[in-house]
Amino acid sequence: MAVKLRLRRMGKKRQPVYKLVAADSRSPRDGRFIESFGLYNPKTEPSTVEINEERALYWLGVGAQPTTTVRNLLSAEGILYKRDLMKRGLSEEEIAKEMEEWLKQREARLSTTKVKAEKAKTTADKAKDKKKDEPAEVKTEEVKAAVAEESDEKAEAEVEEKQEKSEENSKE
Repeated sequence: MAVKLRLRRMGKKRQPVYKLVAADSRSPRDGRFIESFGLYNPKTEPSTVEINEERALYWLGVGAQPTTTVRNLLSAEGILYKRDLMKRGLSEEEIAKEMEEWLKQREARLSTTKVKAEKAKTTADKAKDKKKDEPAEVKTEEVKAAVAEESDEKAEAEVEEKQEKSEENSKE
């Protein structure tokens, strides 16, 4: 039996909450599963991820294959990195030391992404404010100018058509 680590959808319409489960690969998405070992809520800010690390490592150890999304969640929580360190044969102390360094790096990455997101938000807000601060008269003048150009082009086209018709009539 091939075991997959995947998400099982729960919750209401448009409010999904997912359980991380170990399930037979032939069973349906929300069907029968062997064991639940975590919870994922993408609707909170930031997303909530609760994983029983011991059980996740057990299932990975016995050959269960995670889906892409579950692999990303396990990687973000450092479980896959810890498993890799264990496979290398490092002692518990060395693994703990490596995990502390990994957590520091993770915090640094998260803080830089938060700063970038805040900068992007403030620049977007400033752009919106500039558009709002632009006087309505300027906007209406621009619209009037565009309409005038269109009407001038239409008038010129009509004059040209009349001239062509009159030339055709004069030739006959």
